[in-house]
Amino acid sequence: MIDVLVIGGGNAALCAALMAREAGASVLLLEAAPFEWRGGNSMHVRNLRCMHDAPQDVLLEAYPEEEFWQDLLKVTGGMTDEKLARLVIRASSNCRDWMRRHGVRFQASLSGTLHLSRTNAFFMGGGKALLNAYYRSAQELGVQVRYGTPVDGIELRGGRFVAARIGGERIEAKSCVLACGGFESNREWMREAWGRNERGEWPADNFLIRGTRFNQGVLLRRMMEAGADIVGDPSQSHCVAIDARAPLYDGGIVTRVDCVSLGVMLNRDAVRFYDEGEDFWPKRYAIWGRLVALQPGQIGYCVIDSKAVGRFMPPVFPGVRADTLPGLASQLGLDPASFMATISGFNAACRAGSFDHTVLDDCHTQGLAPAKSHWARPIDTPPFYGYALRPGITFTYLGLKTNEDAAVHFGGEPSDNLFVAGEMMAGNVLGKGYTAGVGMSIGTAFGRIAGTSAARAALKERSHAAA
Repeated sequence: MIDVLVIGGGNAALCAALMAREAGASVLLLEAAPFEWRGGNSMHVRNLRCMHDAPQDVLLEAYPEEEFWQDLLKVTGGMTDEKLARLVIRASSNCRDWMRRHGVRFQASLSGTLHLSRTNAFFMGGGKALLNAYYRSAQELGVQVRYGTPVDGIELRGGRFVAARIGGERIEAKSCVLACGGFESNREWMREAWGRNERGEWPADNFLIRGTRFNQGVLLRRMMEAGADIVGDPSQSHCVAIDARAPLYDGGIVTRVDCVSLGVMLNRDAVRFYDEGEDFWPKRYAIWGRLVALQPGQIGYCVIDSKAVGRFMPPVFPGVRADTLPGLASQLGLDPASFMATISGFNAACRAGSFDHTVLDDCHTQGLAPAKSHWARPIDTPPFYGYALRPGITFTYLGLKTNEDAAVHFGGEPSDNLFVAGEMMAGNVLGKGYTAGVGMSIGTAFGRIAGTSAARAALKERSHAAA
């Protein structure tokens, strides 16, 4: 019998498998995706948010625990478990040497990655390179890996893991780590979670999935049915406003449109609906998908003028371009009269200041609702550009309740051999909202904790059996 079974194939699963193997346990990892699509959403990641009290190679200045915590507290609106959140924050300060030992390389932040050079460590080669490094290391250490192996059932006995089922196959293990993602790719479940709105629309029908198609939430549903303790709102997720031309699955980072804070956002009625300049983009980009999801038709339009060009990471698809504002409205399919009324009202409300997109500047609107708090400049310099945006779901926050040992809970009691990591437990830390790179912080911290806990449980059982 295998010591530790890890179900999942992304960052959290690999961290768990590597830690368990380093602790002396035999490990089998089951990845639902085929080899060429391995890694889940981790293939699309770019960076890791890191606490540090002084400059560290690719990280500038300092980003102390309390600032990280306040950033997280602000974006979640207090919907977070402080004990587990601080555990993640502290773990982010000492994981990179371990990551390097497994082949992960870091680089300085690139031009256009606004405001992240102090807080986030970027992976050289991105998520694919990180995954390849971990899989190579796992192979060298003797971790067994099976691809194209979606687990469809879990056998439990009194809150303890007994076996996993793949069709007619049954795999027993002394302990298990669940790290197989959320349910964002399950269109029916997303529809159920979001329901029907007051306009009679089913918002989830217009959602795009930024990551893998393999996160169907099968084992999350099985665990719920088995009575595992659950945390989080099923409608909350890492939800980004992405280009409406993006593919249904696996569009990744390049489908994000990062100029929202430099322009205005309109709904299909050509009306603004939120403060585009509320805070730095890395702290706010992940609220815009949900904001767009609440608009008619689940679509929004970002409008900028030529003054914004060159100040944000260019998206993969070019924006719609026009030499006049009415012409841009027509190309976007918006009513020109309503469009011009909104833009004219915004322009008139802008108060001149010292524009600087790298700081919270003093360019703001006055007497306008919603206000634009920073970076407010009139949309008046042709050519003009517009981007149609849809909600892009990265991962869902509904998950399994856990503790500092990453144990799955049943009736408030922790299991002694079933553990959870990554998106399946991120809702303990992320009740809502997001800040760039924190998903990788959570996955790395709890992947390593879950692997250590699972190895300890398995080796304890092994020693009892030997005795």
